[in-house]
Amino acid sequence: MPQLNKLGAVSADGPHPPPLSRLRLALTVFFALDGFIFAGWVVRIPAIKEQTGASASTLGLALLGVSAGAVVTMMLTGGLCRRFGSHAVTVVCGVLLPLTVALPPLTHSPLALGLVLLVFGAAYGGINVAMNSAAVDLVAALGRPVMPSFHAAFSLGGMVGSGLGGLVAGQLSPTRHLLAITVVGLVVTAATAPTLLRHTPPRPPERIADDRPRPVGRGARGTRGLVLVFGLIALCTAYGEGALADWSALHLEQDLHAHPGVAAASYSCFALAMTIGRLSGTALLERLGRTRTLVCGGAIGAAGMLLGSLAPSVWLTLVGFAVTGLGLANIFPVAVERAGALAGPTGVAAASTLGYGGMLLGPPAIGFMADWFSLPTALTSVALLAAVAATIGFATRRVATA
Repeated sequence: MPQLNKLGAVSADGPHPPPLSRLRLALTVFFALDGFIFAGWVVRIPAIKEQTGASASTLGLALLGVSAGAVVTMMLTGGLCRRFGSHAVTVVCGVLLPLTVALPPLTHSPLALGLVLLVFGAAYGGINVAMNSAAVDLVAALGRPVMPSFHAAFSLGGMVGSGLGGLVAGQLSPTRHLLAITVVGLVVTAATAPTLLRHTPPRPPERIADDRPRPVGRGARGTRGLVLVFGLIALCTAYGEGALADWSALHLEQDLHAHPGVAAASYSCFALAMTIGRLSGTALLERLGRTRTLVCGGAIGAAGMLLGSLAPSVWLTLVGFAVTGLGLANIFPVAVERAGALAGPTGVAAASTLGYGGMLLGPPAIGFMADWFSLPTALTSVALLAAVAATIGFATRRVATA
């Protein structure tokens, strides 16, 4: 008979008792909550831009506050997860994130906006490293490539958050809207936290059998190199997620003169497509493998974003955003999962820092390019980096699978 650990983790072909299922559900809820809160913020960016009187470039600089806060926190969260456990850190950040999302609409200048986004970014970066670390442990214990399902929950939360944001954009001020999101976030965290706090992260049998520290040498350097490769792949694709989150609505409203409600729903199209792609991610990975999934996804994402950024009509643009979402869907979760499998929470923190750095640095970069050239031209950089991710995935296919 297979041996169970105290959480019930068994070999890959054995059954998985209820505790792992409950942990998976709780983590899925946190991923969905993260996407919901982030989308609620991004759909109100046009209104907050007008409220603060920011230009495209000054808005980009203010958005850099999210990047700076997230990157600094991500560098620290891996160590916090090792010391206090990824479950506890996830819960703490699950309280901080909804509290900080209420701050941006209280500002009336780009400088003040940038400062509060620094705090919001810190909470956002912390929860992403913590819950991804917890998910990597759970994926290893389950013995199946289910990481895309967690990121599907993030995309689903983003779709719901942006869809609701589009519906209430004309009825609620940004202050009331984001305050309501704060209340929802705190209630969800309070309901879900006990499941994570009652259980330590599961440890798969192979880690239990070999807990000896690995020697630092050529193998360790090679592991760090692979972690950076996966982080770079994550950066290239997450750049597109950040760009579409922060600039898609403005592109439709400003360049294609779409109705504000339709413009706000643009991120919903992207998030829905990502959700569908990630829900099918486990089956794709089991059928195609990681390399083909990365390469095909990057190519499809590049083609979709060229259409989305350069199409002359609203509906073609929305189609392009949806195709981009399908293409990019599984690249980030695969990259983070592989980094975590190689180096634990430290690997997740390194790959996430690079990945979410791309997600959060992309918007200000596009803001500057929009001022220098145009917003549609700036958005084509998403297609370029998606193609780069596909190229890296193909070029390192033998090393990454060794």
